[in-house]
Amino acid sequence: MGRRSQDSSPQAASRRAGVAAQGHQLRTRRLLPIFSFLAAAGLILALTIAPDQVQNSFAATQSTKGPVQTLEIADVTRTTVVRDSYKVTEKKKEPVIVVRTAGAPAVGTPDPGSAQAIGHDMVLARGWGEDQFACLVSLFNRESHWNVYAANPSGAYGIPQALPGSKMASAGADWATNPATQISWGLGYIAARYGTPCGAWGHSQSTGWY
Repeated sequence: MGRRSQDSSPQAASRRAGVAAQGHQLRTRRLLPIFSFLAAAGLILALTIAPDQVQNSFAATQSTKGPVQTLEIADVTRTTVVRDSYKVTEKKKEPVIVVRTAGAPAVGTPDPGSAQAIGHDMVLARGWGEDQFACLVSLFNRESHWNVYAANPSGAYGIPQALPGSKMASAGADWATNPATQISWGLGYIAARYGTPCGAWGHSQSTGWY
């Protein structure tokens, strides 16, 4: 018998085309999960083996958007913040040190010949000003009220309340009765220990003694 001739009618061609399309769709549905799996596996492998390279690649892509701008803020905490292509560098704020000099109420001109008048002349002779004399007046007012014979049970004596009073003998043998000798010794003590009468007055304000 001879070979069966192939049906070339339009109906047969349509059937063959439909069969072919169904086969293609079937193969596509079978391969799609495989391709998805391979893509996911490749991404996971890349992140596992070289995550830094992936991140650097991403950073390089971001940097192409434009140059990073730098803003420096002085005198604040040292921190670096990067956001929206802006880099903010903040510097550490230094502590503010406030120096206060202890002062005293201003005083008028002392009575001539008084202990305060003697002290005023000695203060100016040392190159100190009226502000220093005001501090000395406040200091000796607290200690003895400028009384040459002021005595304390502790042994302190005189206008500057030297302890013991006999220390003032280094300024003169009449230390027990002469206000000039006592004030001279007192100013020497103040200059050596506190620098100025206001320095001594500030210490006395803080501690109650100088």
